[in-house]
Amino acid sequence: MIDIHKVSAWQHDTQVFEALSLRVETGEKVAILGPNGSGKSSLLKLVTREIYPVVRPNSWVKLFGSEIVNLWELRSKIGLISQDLQEDYTPYTTAIDVILSGFFGAIGSHAHLHADADQLQRAEELLHLVGMDEYRDTMFQRLSTGQKRRLLAARALVHNPSALIFDEPFNGLDIRASADLFALMRDFCLAGNSLVLTTHHVDEIIPDIDRVVLLQAGKVIADGAKQAVLTSESLSSLYGLPLQLSEQAGWYRLRMDT
Repeated sequence: MIDIHKVSAWQHDTQVFEALSLRVETGEKVAILGPNGSGKSSLLKLVTREIYPVVRPNSWVKLFGSEIVNLWELRSKIGLISQDLQEDYTPYTTAIDVILSGFFGAIGSHAHLHADADQLQRAEELLHLVGMDEYRDTMFQRLSTGQKRRLLAARALVHNPSALIFDEPFNGLDIRASADLFALMRDFCLAGNSLVLTTHHVDEIIPDIDRVVLLQAGKVIADGAKQAVLTSESLSSLYGLPLQLSEQAGWYRLRMDT
């Protein structure tokens, strides 16, 4: 699904990657874990074509086997939920229009974009799926952070994609909103789909994720089976603190080792 090979990339005047390589196969459930500033969001921007790699021999970013990506086709295969998208969203867009905008790759509602009957029906179904029926005509700016995140999840699902990318999706969510998002993620995984999660908290890694990538200063420092990568030693090294990891029923917790 994603094939990044020896890629160097810049964001504005900052080099974020040098010779980065990472593959994610179709159907995999992967967590990319790292502290703030490690390059997690920049990595996803390579995938969504918000930033481009430096053109060099034997270096590429391929999605579904191709370096040439039709963005309309990409949206039908991969859905994205991110805090950046939430912050950029037009505040006066109604909840139903937030979902409908996913059909057009837009941020907000626009007079020249008209949804057809099938698109409206799909949006209504997704509004119900994320439990936001009663907020159908409420403006985005009047919703809570958790409600906004649920709408963006619905927006990402309009094309029924086979993969979802969550970029630090739990930021700002309370316990109930987090539980709702966990349930949506797990249902998506149970259907056999692909999922990529970026986070800096191990307790956000759902049990369905079986592979973890540790990212530090734009470099992959560990990549493999969750049980092998997530250890007290590896996480202490990643965060530069003495940490103790525990696990219960597939959920992980991290605490200071005092």
